[in-house]
Amino acid sequence: MTAETKMDLTPIRDYTDKFLGWMRGRGAVLIVTHDHPDPDSLAAAMALKHLITVKTGQPATVAFGGMIGRGENRVMVEKLEIDLVPLDSIDLNRFPVVCMVDSQPGTGNNSFPQDRKVDLVIDHHPLRETCQEVHWVDVREEYGATATMMYEYLEAQEVGFGTKLATILFYAIKSETQDLGRDWIRADRRAYLKLLPLVNNSILFDIIHPEVPRAYFAHFSHAIHNAMIYKDILVFNLYKIDTPDMVAELADFLLRVDEVKLVLGMGYYEGVVALSFRTLRNDLNSGEILQKVVAGLGTAGGHGMIAGGQIRDTGGDKESLASLEQTLTHRLLEVMHCYPVPGVPLVSE
Repeated sequence: MTAETKMDLTPIRDYTDKFLGWMRGRGAVLIVTHDHPDPDSLAAAMALKHLITVKTGQPATVAFGGMIGRGENRVMVEKLEIDLVPLDSIDLNRFPVVCMVDSQPGTGNNSFPQDRKVDLVIDHHPLRETCQEVHWVDVREEYGATATMMYEYLEAQEVGFGTKLATILFYAIKSETQDLGRDWIRADRRAYLKLLPLVNNSILFDIIHPEVPRAYFAHFSHAIHNAMIYKDILVFNLYKIDTPDMVAELADFLLRVDEVKLVLGMGYYEGVVALSFRTLRNDLNSGEILQKVVAGLGTAGGHGMIAGGQIRDTGGDKESLASLEQTLTHRLLEVMHCYPVPGVPLVSE
């Protein structure tokens, strides 16, 4: 056994013993993901549900706001039989215990009412002040994925799990860290390598290579043709979109442009402008940058090389969205100390 596979799980075992003991006997448990959940949020929720089911026997429900739109995520939910329900379809009064994974109260990226208590938060994003009212908080900003934390919970509690949950956890770490190429630490690599032999490779292939509708490629065309480059910063606007996941997917895609180090993307979905920020620079904190860019306009969060945000109460017409793009671009260039810089199109007609 290598040094990397060895880990002292005693602190994690002690902590999980305490919150499971506190939870035991309190009734039904609600596990809330962030809106439009990504693989990391889904994996963390399913792992926590499995842990609770095995250790306390309490019924646990996973709920989310928004939609699951990205092709990979839809296939993952279907093939791995991820059981979850829309948050607005359930009676919250039925759940004496509320957990939140890969998100925190009041961040703006989850639809759980801010006036309701949350009992347990498990996350890898920067700690928010709103967690001061939460009984149990495990926030590890240095971790690349919340799924890694949940794998350690299962390991510490000696809870076995099947190939489907292993595949969910593995894919979450794989996608969140871009195959251990972004925002990872030893704990992420350790979990990645220990889960790899347990993965269902056939299902993993289907998740990574999903079928997508023609509209998917229209979004790529739109982003490519309206993207503007300001020095090493690329900004794109998708305007109206049918799934907010497209903004993050295209931000990752356009970060591959030669000499581009930062990407800011936006798209309008059901009254909300979804924002995604990506960078190749490991000397920056993406969450702090995007929070400065949207200050007074919306909310944002993230860390390391990735961040996301939301701007509500804005017009969905093309003129309003174009004006917002100009405002956000101006602010980003000022935050990065490169204003004014003339923009040039990514591609020329």
